[in-house]
Amino acid sequence: MYWKYLKSQLRHKWFVFVECCKLGIPWLGIIHDWSKFTPSEIVGYARYFYGGYQPLAAIPGDWRFRVLSKEDVARQFDVAWLHHQHRNKHHWQRWLLTLDSARSDGKLIALPMPDRYRREMLADWYGAGRAYGNPDTPSWYLNNREQMILHEETQDWIEKQLGF
Repeated sequence: MYWKYLKSQLRHKWFVFVECCKLGIPWLGIIHDWSKFTPSEIVGYARYFYGGYQPLAAIPGDWRFRVLSKEDVARQFDVAWLHHQHRNKHHWQRWLLTLDSARSDGKLIALPMPDRYRREMLADWYGAGRAYGNPDTPSWYLNNREQMILHEETQDWIEKQLGF
């Protein structure tokens, strides 16, 4: 499980590095996603994507509290993913501010991403597409942009780079 995870991450990192070089940020390509190799992320990611855990309903009653279920692993992944987003500046989610005053009702606002990190984000999208078999990044973006909360400046830059 961990070997498969390592191989997939190294493949992803290679393609992101290539894209980062094209965008003039080779150093960010080298250090891209290093946090995925820390214990706080590697366990949740590897178990979630490569562990093959059974759903809780399929585990006999005597074993339910002795083994990990698919649901347990999903919670571990959620924590690892949140950790990853907050540790890596190339994720748009890191640039969201939750307004916490009584008048704001938890409204989210997007802050503009610095140029180097939006370049790394774009390289990440291209690299992930190549590594995981979906190389049409503009179509991927069109299918996913409604779920993204991007600052207008960041969104305009991304869409210009993608040819929109």
